[in-house]
Amino acid sequence: MDIISQLQEQVNLIASLAFNTFGTLQRDAPSVRLSPNYPEPNPTPNSNPNQNPTPNSNSNQNPNPNSNANPSQQQQPSDASTNFADEPKTASAALVKAAKQFDALVNALPLAEGGEEIQLKRIAELQEENDAIGQELQRQLEAADKELKEVQELYSQASDKCLNMKKPY
Repeated sequence: MDIISQLQEQVNLIASLAFNTFGTLQRDAPSVRLSPNYPEPNPTPNSNPNQNPTPNSNSNQNPNPNSNANPSQQQQPSDASTNFADEPKTASAALVKAAKQFDALVNALPLAEGGEEIQLKRIAELQEENDAIGQELQRQLEAADKELKEVQELYSQASDKCLNMKKPY
């Protein structure tokens, strides 16, 4: 894979890590009071908007399916805050690693020789060479079309002669 493709993949990786990091921080961050003058919102009976109680749900069902599980397997609130505290460190380490890989790829790119004037002169030379090759290809295409027409005419003549020949009996 060439360096440019690797750079594109690395930029995509950095963008993905950044978006996932911001999303995780936004989702898991504890709420902070904006101002002492700003009133606290009223607690809603259904704190999770993704939980939709069904009208014919069984009242004997346990609302917390994990309550019967081993208490040591349940995530404690202190563990959640610890995991949240580790998230930024893990995400920032991944971003720094991706940025360092990006920098290494950029450093591996060949350096441009000379200044801007030399580069513009080289671009003009390459454009002239491209135009000359394009004209040669056009001439070859026209010659090939001419030859094709000649071959088609000869084939048509040969097939007409074969059809007009009398079969000897």
